[in-house]
Amino acid sequence: MHGITQKIYLSLTPPTQEDFVSDQERILRELRRQGIQAELPLSILQSLYPFCPRSDWKFTVSLAYNGSVWSVVRMEAGDTTRQHYGICADLGSTTLVMQLIDCGTGQVLGEASAYNHQIPFGEDILTRIFYAKDQPEHLAEIRQATLDTFQEVLTSLTEQTGILASDCISMVVAGNTTMIHFLLGMDAFCVFSAPYAVHALDPGFLPAREFGFSLPGYVYCYPGKANYLGGDIISGAIATGIHDKEELSLFFDIGTNGELIIGNREFLLCGAGAAGPALEGGVVKTGMRAVEGAVERLQIQDGVFHLHTINNAAPVGICGSGIVDMLAQLFLNGWITIQGKFVPDKSPLIHMEDNEYCVTYAPGLCFYQSDIDEFLKTKAAAVTMIHYMLDLTGISPEEISHYYMAGAFGAHISKESAVTIGMYPDVDREKLVPVGNASLKGAKMLLLDCELLDRLPALLENMEYVQFGAVDNFINLMVAATAIPHTNLEQYPSVVEQMKRRHLL
Repeated sequence: MHGITQKIYLSLTPPTQEDFVSDQERILRELRRQGIQAELPLSILQSLYPFCPRSDWKFTVSLAYNGSVWSVVRMEAGDTTRQHYGICADLGSTTLVMQLIDCGTGQVLGEASAYNHQIPFGEDILTRIFYAKDQPEHLAEIRQATLDTFQEVLTSLTEQTGILASDCISMVVAGNTTMIHFLLGMDAFCVFSAPYAVHALDPGFLPAREFGFSLPGYVYCYPGKANYLGGDIISGAIATGIHDKEELSLFFDIGTNGELIIGNREFLLCGAGAAGPALEGGVVKTGMRAVEGAVERLQIQDGVFHLHTINNAAPVGICGSGIVDMLAQLFLNGWITIQGKFVPDKSPLIHMEDNEYCVTYAPGLCFYQSDIDEFLKTKAAAVTMIHYMLDLTGISPEEISHYYMAGAFGAHISKESAVTIGMYPDVDREKLVPVGNASLKGAKMLLLDCELLDRLPALLENMEYVQFGAVDNFINLMVAATAIPHTNLEQYPSVVEQMKRRHLL
């Protein structure tokens, strides 16, 4: 594999009176012989003596690409080429997910995640943006919270694998434009306000030490396309290969924001807009991440909930895929209406608590009317983006060969449940391809394949961006999509059939 880092074992001939070139040149000369043009930064130059003679001139150099040249960032005595590690990360507004990768084999050695420490500054991104606007001390707080999240997850990876962050060379981060601004300590109000000229879309390779990370190499941030179309969606496009395919595909990353690409190798139309944290369990009262004890699947049979939790542990909350099942099952059993409102006389499990209706799905755990309302607004925003882009291009849903559905819970979501509530289009289920965390997958791909860097400019150039927030009737379209599955039932014929079988129509 030829990624953005390399480890090369050097067995050099010590200096002699006949060969008295400098230590620096002796190393660079051997690297050139192996086809590598490199540089030695000051920290490495300072360590050449006594390291080189003490290692008997047999050592391994760690090389990190910095956007223009390979830089020697570490030297270790002996042959340590098999200990070649890197980090890939998906920086979401709700969750940070990381993987520790063996860069020699491509194997994932560990994966860990944590809620973004920015959340106390605002559940939604806009609140965080306003908190930091023109307030350098507030911006510093948010940046530190972001860095603290990274350190927490890096520590978790070390606990899992026994591999220190300092044993890894470089890191690839994919995140939306606001998250990257906060990571870099830049005011993100430009992301939200006209003329939407953000401070940086392609920050490139930055020394990891500038983030307080102990990695000797660099942090590479995936480039974005526009204010609401960040590096996470570009990374996802790389992961799915939508830009290389002849057939038409649609890629949709569903999270706190919804980001969408439709097209093929000839054209790519893309757009983005706010969806909401409900799709990640972020605003559901008993919502949680997909960790042990989270309800990830459920059914209602004969008026009784049948739950499946992660690791078969006792239920302690519900994650995104479980929420989608919950809504689908409540609707198909007539416990909620097409508007998503509870029908109290349908089940003794439906009751009043804290001045709103809710349903008890496990001991001590309830799903509330406010949870439903929030989720339906979020799914309405998501599916409206899809319908709008199809209408804009004149492409029918049937003409799309693959719908790549990404997101924190995308790998586990029930296609049928998602179609039932109107979150996915009602098409041949084989066309619906859950791809999980495509942003993380794209980050890993770039970590392991340096050639992708050369392909990114053409991909970005081929994208035409649509700002959903500027669409005049977008809110009206969203209102129609708030219903289950949709106000226009003709768009969901398979759901209509289910409703008829269950005497809901």
